[in-house]
Amino acid sequence: MTDQNDELRQALRLQLVPGIGPRLTQVLLERFGSHGAVFAASKAELSGVDGIGPKLVASIQDRGVLDDVEDELRRCDEHEVDILPIASEAYPSSLKQIPDPPQLMYVKGTLEPGETCVAIVGSRNCTHYGLAQAEKFAYGLAQAGVTVVSGLARGIDAAAHRGALKAGGRTLAVCAPGLGTIYPPEHATLAEQVTGSGALLSESPIMRAPNRGLFPQRNRVISGLSLGVLIVEASRTSGSLHTAKHAIEQNREVFAIPGRIDVKESEGCLDLIRDGAALVRNVDDVLDVVQHLAARRGRGEEPIAQPRTKSLFEKKAEPVAPVAVKVLPKMSEAEQTLFALLDSTPLHIDDLISRSRLDSGQALASLTMLEMKRAVKRLPGNQLIRNG
Repeated sequence: MTDQNDELRQALRLQLVPGIGPRLTQVLLERFGSHGAVFAASKAELSGVDGIGPKLVASIQDRGVLDDVEDELRRCDEHEVDILPIASEAYPSSLKQIPDPPQLMYVKGTLEPGETCVAIVGSRNCTHYGLAQAEKFAYGLAQAGVTVVSGLARGIDAAAHRGALKAGGRTLAVCAPGLGTIYPPEHATLAEQVTGSGALLSESPIMRAPNRGLFPQRNRVISGLSLGVLIVEASRTSGSLHTAKHAIEQNREVFAIPGRIDVKESEGCLDLIRDGAALVRNVDDVLDVVQHLAARRGRGEEPIAQPRTKSLFEKKAEPVAPVAVKVLPKMSEAEQTLFALLDSTPLHIDDLISRSRLDSGQALASLTMLEMKRAVKRLPGNQLIRNG
């Protein structure tokens, strides 16, 4: 037990080092073999690791982080939150299979090993139709024994959690901020109900405040926990489309509910269906596919998504057009710093943040704004390039 506690403390210490994300953590562990060996490494050895510059070397060797580790453990005890290292048997096995998995997961509630999960996500600004369908599908899936995964956000996410709870089923909420900071605050009661019938999960330190840049990162965990992702309602700028992209990258099934063609909240789902996502009309349409995938997993086979989803988000051939001068959107100073570091060669998000020397929270928020402005493009594996 002592060895396990020491390993947890070392993993938590690395997690709390500013600028170290999932990819750099994996690089360091591959180079040195263990978390303890990372901290025992010399300055020269650390500097020899690709992506580790002088600033990160100093942060890794800063022993002041040890106090932060003890504070983090104390706060977790106060909030009844467990921390699961990726090597733990209780860590969700499906998450271990995705690119850049969280090295630590904070959990409040209970996880069941091998549970069959389906994510239900969609826009915060949704219609009554979207809310009704999210609750209806979540209720039916939960009644069938499927665990409903969502993000505790306003709109579709909240309706999905409530539908599963009404059915007396299990539901998991993947939160972007730390579990000591429920967001949005009006969902505090809903969060308590989810904890009693499933769990709250996060990869963020327990008291990390909400930050716009955290939500796109969170979405890969929602899809990673699930055999499939159901998009209920989404405009073309909805963050739930990021979840669909992650699902494709992770070889998960993508489902979409059709909506009215003259409502902007339906445009994202209609685009997904046009490009190959599974159109669903009722819960049985989802269950037929999920049961097949779950059966494959039960036989020890890889749950492979339907071939039609493989074309989603692939770049379509475009007609040759005259060369035009691209007008760049207005950018903040932080956005300009990040944009200047990118070109047509893919760069991993962790490397970009490290090179920018920006605070990770500020960098993630700025990257989200650059994506919304279509100045940068995110590729599979959290790689980024300039857009055009």
